[in-house]
Amino acid sequence: MTLPAMLLDGYSNFRAGRYAAESERYRRLGEGSQKPKIMIIACCDSRAAPETVFDAGPGEMFVVRNVANLVPPYTPDGGHHATSAALEFAVMSLGVGHIVVRGHGRCGGIRAAVQESSPLTHTDFIGSWMRAIKDVTRIVPRLVGENAEIHERHIERASIEHSLANLRTFPWIRMKENRRELALHGVWFDISLGELHAYDEDEAHWSAIEGGTA
Repeated sequence: MTLPAMLLDGYSNFRAGRYAAESERYRRLGEGSQKPKIMIIACCDSRAAPETVFDAGPGEMFVVRNVANLVPPYTPDGGHHATSAALEFAVMSLGVGHIVVRGHGRCGGIRAAVQESSPLTHTDFIGSWMRAIKDVTRIVPRLVGENAEIHERHIERASIEHSLANLRTFPWIRMKENRRELALHGVWFDISLGELHAYDEDEAHWSAIEGGTA
């Protein structure tokens, strides 16, 4: 089966453009092993690719994407845990120095999870994956007069905070953080405005990163 024309055209542009300009870099990357210093846990949403937002080149970031950029708690039960396996590889094998949980605005997964009549109820996998968001919604009540968009933004950010807490349930992450060998970060990206907001855990406060406004 022929690949979609968009992929074929994109590959052709890559070969003639970026690869041609950085062929030596790709050669070195291909002959060696990856040594990224930063791991990004981001959402699968097609509008918010972390490599684009952070203008990252090949080999610079170890990226894991899942629905709603969730980090599950440490559960070594022998089941299939893709995000946890990626975390273990990044921390224990690659030795990354930073883990960034990056959420974004208008997240479809979180929107569906917080709806009273959620379309995720009768699904094979997504419903159980998003169950943790239900716990988050209980601690982020909707304020009187607060519209749905603002409420969802609060849920999106609270979910990032929840994932940061879950990261610390992994013993080897907690150990490396205590030794100051690893730093954890939470950020939220506004797709429409192109703005990145960071979470200050000491102050429990979100703010836009300076220089992020065009």
